[in-house]
Amino acid sequence: MSLEDKIARQIASIPRSGIRDFFELVIGRQDVISLGVGEPDFATPWHIREAAIYSLEKGRTSYTSNLGLETLRCEIAAYVQRQFHTDYDPKREIIITVGVSEAMDLALRAILNPGDEVIYHHPCYVSYSPSITMAHGVAVPVAARPEDDFAVRAADIEAVITPRTKALILNFPTNPTGAVQPAAELEKIARLCVEHDLIVLTDEIYSELLYDDRRHHSILAWPGIRERAILLHGFSKAYAMTGFRLGYACAPPALTEAMMKIHQYCMLCAPITSQMAAIEALRHGDASVERMRQSYEHRRNKVVARFNAIGLTCFNPGGAFYVFPDIRSTGLSSQQFALQLLEEKNVAVVPGPAFGPAGEGFVRACYATAEAQLDRALDLIDEFVGQQGRRREPAPSAPAALTGG
Repeated sequence: MSLEDKIARQIASIPRSGIRDFFELVIGRQDVISLGVGEPDFATPWHIREAAIYSLEKGRTSYTSNLGLETLRCEIAAYVQRQFHTDYDPKREIIITVGVSEAMDLALRAILNPGDEVIYHHPCYVSYSPSITMAHGVAVPVAARPEDDFAVRAADIEAVITPRTKALILNFPTNPTGAVQPAAELEKIARLCVEHDLIVLTDEIYSELLYDDRRHHSILAWPGIRERAILLHGFSKAYAMTGFRLGYACAPPALTEAMMKIHQYCMLCAPITSQMAAIEALRHGDASVERMRQSYEHRRNKVVARFNAIGLTCFNPGGAFYVFPDIRSTGLSSQQFALQLLEEKNVAVVPGPAFGPAGEGFVRACYATAEAQLDRALDLIDEFVGQQGRRREPAPSAPAALTGG
C-alpha cells in the first residue's frame, strides 16, 4: 500500500512553507543572527503576562463559549470601533480564534465551494494560497509591484475577476513588504467588490504598526463593504503575544455563525488564559504598543538607510516590521543570496519567492530583533555584498608582451 496515494489531493498539491523549509537549514547552526522570523523581540508586556498568571491562580481554566469570552468580545467591539470606526455586535458578530491563521481558515472554509476563486495579492503571507487550496478553492494571485510601492492596483484585480470569483483577500500593512495601500486605490477596490458582489477578507494584523505619522485606512470605511467583509485581527504583532495564539474575526451574523460551526467542531474555543490576557491588553495596552511601535520605526529608519547604502535598493515600508530589499544587483537569485549569506556570514533572511513568485529578486528581513544584533547583521550583509561585487569583477588583462627594436 502506498500511503502517498491516500493523501487528499488538495493537500498533496500544496508546497511546504518556504520559510519553514529555509529555517530547517538554520536549526543547529551556532551563532546565527536571524532576521527571518516575523516575531517581535519584545517579551509580552508584564501587565498582560500578569493578567494571564492571575487568571491561572484564580482557577480560570475552563472552556469558554465557542465564540469566546463575552467580556473579551465586548472589549474587541469597543477597540474595533476606535481603530476601524466600524461597529460590531459582540454577541453575534465577533468570534475569538486560535490566532489569526485559524480565523483565515474558518473564513475560507465558511464561504468556499469547490472551484470558487479567491483573489489575493503577492508577495504575501505564506499561508494565503495554501489556505485557499485546503478549503477547495482556487487561488488567483495578483502581483504587487515595487514600482507601485508594493501596493495592489484595482485594475489588476479587475483583470482577473471571473464569474467564479467569490472573494478577495487584502493584507495591509503587508507581510513581507511593509506596504500600505493608498486610500484612493483602496476606494477603487471597494467599488469593485460591491460591483462584483465579492466577499472581502481583510487581514489587518499590522494596522497598529504604522510609521511617519500615517493613519490606517481600512477597506471597511467604504460604503457597501461592512456587510460583505470579514475583518481578521489579533494580538500577536502589536502586543507581542505570539505564543498566546489569539486572534479574532468580525463579520455579519450569517458569516460569524458559519465560522462558529467549523470552530466548535475543530477547535471548540480559544484558550481561556490567552483570552484573559487579551482583555488586559485591550484595556491597558496602548502605551506598551506605542513604545514598541516607536522602537520599530527607529529600527526601520536605520535598516532602510543601511540597505540602500550597501547598494541593495530598499523600499521604505510604511508599516509592519519587515524590509524587502532588492538583491538583483548581486547577480544572485533570492535563494542563492539567502543560502550563501547564511553559509558565509551566519545571517538568516528569507528568500522572496517564499511569499509568491513576485518576490523573486528580493529577500525579507525582519527588524524586530535586538538592535545590537541588527547592527551586526547589517555589517555582515555589507561585507557579503562587497565580496559578491569583487567576485563579479572581470579578471585584469595580462600585460602586452614587450618587443625589442
